[in-house]
Amino acid sequence: MSFSHIAELYRSGGWVMHLILGIAVAIFGLTLERAWVVFRASSWNFGKLKSDLIKQIGRGDIAGAADICRNVKSPVTQVAGAILASNGRTEDELFGAADAEATLVMPAISRRLAYFALLANVATLMGLLGTIFGLITAFSAVGAADPSQRSQFLAKGISEAMNATAFGLLVAVPGLLIHGFFVSRVERIGERLDEMTVSIARAVSAARNRDHAAPAPAARPAPSQASMGMATAPSAGVAAAHGQAAPGAQRLPVRNR
Repeated sequence: MSFSHIAELYRSGGWVMHLILGIAVAIFGLTLERAWVVFRASSWNFGKLKSDLIKQIGRGDIAGAADICRNVKSPVTQVAGAILASNGRTEDELFGAADAEATLVMPAISRRLAYFALLANVATLMGLLGTIFGLITAFSAVGAADPSQRSQFLAKGISEAMNATAFGLLVAVPGLLIHGFFVSRVERIGERLDEMTVSIARAVSAARNRDHAAPAPAARPAPSQASMGMATAPSAGVAAAHGQAAPGAQRLPVRNR
């Protein structure tokens, strides 16, 4: 099919074709914008990223895990970084921090996805509207035109109706397919985010509880008074054996014989 033939079909579709073409341009631009956002959010190796974070947390290196989250720009690492920055030790506290961060992260990924389905439906309805106008033109021409021109006007009206319907469907079907594709990718990101939240929250909770429950070194007990007295008693006996008075003992006067 040559370009001139396509242009002729476009002209024969009537003014509705311009509206459908505008919808097609909007779907194309929206596809580029959403592809840039969604593919960037899901382009990382999720399995290796989760494994590296859990290894760092298991060694007690929370700061190292936080550095990984700062270097990798994705919604999953943003939620993981929020868990690591939280001071909570229980899983419920860490889940709360993750949910708060996910509320801020996920809308940026799923934004404007509903426009694909909306534009696809509008393109279908515009094609149907072109069909109605084409049939109106065809039937009105049959009653008003000369017998020699009836077939020409009838063919023009039917061509307008069919071309508008076909063009509307050609725009609507890819729009719906693109919408389903992006919705599935966003749902996959959400599933990975939930998986990362559970794994990191459990690892952080276990690490912090382990550090908190580690026993402190026992202090050396101070000597008691009884033990001190027992220690000084032998010293007095030793002093007496050597003919010396024990410290603190009273010296008795010696009688002259």
